[in-house]
Amino acid sequence: MGLKNSYPLAKKSIDNPHTIVEVNGIKIGGKDLAIIAGPCAVESEEQLFTIGAFLAEKGIKILRGGAYKPRTSPYSFQGLKEDGLKLLKSVAQKHDMAIITEVMDLSLLDTVYPYTDILQIGARNMKNYHFLKELGKTDKPILLKRGMDATLEEWLLAAEYILMGGNKQVILCERGIRTFDHTTRNTMDIAAIPLIKHLSHLPIIADPSQATGNRDIVNSMALAAIAAGADGLMIEVHNNPEAALSDGPQSLRFDQFSDLLNKLKLMGTLNGKEIPDFQLKTQFN
Repeated sequence: MGLKNSYPLAKKSIDNPHTIVEVNGIKIGGKDLAIIAGPCAVESEEQLFTIGAFLAEKGIKILRGGAYKPRTSPYSFQGLKEDGLKLLKSVAQKHDMAIITEVMDLSLLDTVYPYTDILQIGARNMKNYHFLKELGKTDKPILLKRGMDATLEEWLLAAEYILMGGNKQVILCERGIRTFDHTTRNTMDIAAIPLIKHLSHLPIIADPSQATGNRDIVNSMALAAIAAGADGLMIEVHNNPEAALSDGPQSLRFDQFSDLLNKLKLMGTLNGKEIPDFQLKTQFN
């Protein structure tokens, strides 16, 4: 495609065919099928402990949850902030889970850093290059979401800023792009997954929750992403999506997530990947 010379640190080569980022025993980019799950936002102690117990029972090792929420409307729920981080830490410690949560800007990095195991960079910050440079100086894995209007080259160049700082633990996340079609929240670019695997050594996961905005098609797109070669998934799960304070329509119910795991077990096997510690269990009620 003629792009590889513009991002020498992110490009795939014979000497560097693929990077594996290990978090809580899960190898993202290897044979493991990494599943990150949890609510869009941390809303309350009861909510998070209920979801955490369900996910732990399903063998999930990486818990997602937003403590600081970047919202389009200033009147929307903005997160519980540091109290939310403390709740994430409590649930993670109880169930031996790692944490991924978004850090919105440099002013929050010192606050978020002690609580999380993976620093998530949202789509809005993919082109915040000064921020990316500073993140390159950290020693924790970075999940870099694709910007809503970013080309693959721009996305990989954003990763290059982090890699230049010395942090080699970069995970890419396809979360859909903005197009003319408003039937779904975004348009999930499935083709980006095999293309990234061809162009770069960095692991890539998919976020079908954010990409679609519709829980009824999240599972189908999750399976499509794994079939396309994704190293893992980020899935929004909620114990009561209808009452969620953030992104309820795209959050899976417990039974839907259980169904997805059962199907992923088969899909992952076909692609040479497996869900670590996965066991077929009855649905959580």
